Amino acid sequence: LGRRSRLEVGAFTEEQESLVVKSWNVMKHNAGELGFKFFLKIFEIAPSAKKLFSFLRDSNIPLEQNPKLKAHAISVFLMTCESAVQLRKAGKVTVRESNLRDLGTTHFKYGVADEHFEVTKYALLETIKEAVPEMWSPEMKSAWGEAYDQLAAAIKNEMKPQSS
Repeated sequence: LGRRSRLEVGAFTEEQESLVVKSWNVMKHNAGELGFKFFLKIFEIAPSAKKLFSFLRDSNIPLEQNPKLKAHAISVFLMTCESAVQLRKAGKVTVRESNLRDLGTTHFKYGVADEHFEVTKYALLETIKEAVPEMWSPEMKSAWGEAYDQLAAAIKNEMKPQSS
């Protein structure tokens, strides 16, 4: 199978949960700015990822001023962080506002590949490290990395054509 089942929440420990919650409580007041930074980092590392977004492909607006990118970045950042915070409590990956199947279908349709998930993980960890430098540690990096991996695995699990 190769893919982790979404019931492997046991891999996310209580200590990891507490590090994620503690850092999220500091970051959430600034989620808008951080979400935007997170996405600008993704495009810095992988400029070709811009092609995955219709609202960027057809736009001459600079990334920094694109309102659609800002809105998208904030919602993805919030979803990722809230999913991480809920992981142990819910016992599985949960996302708000849409469901995993929709996310999987959308990612599939736009051609999101494994390397995009890797770039996104790196950008997320760098964004958090810069947001809470005094809290950052190898343990915190590993806690956020594990939470992200579980979300990515849950989305990949649903990445297939929409069945009618």
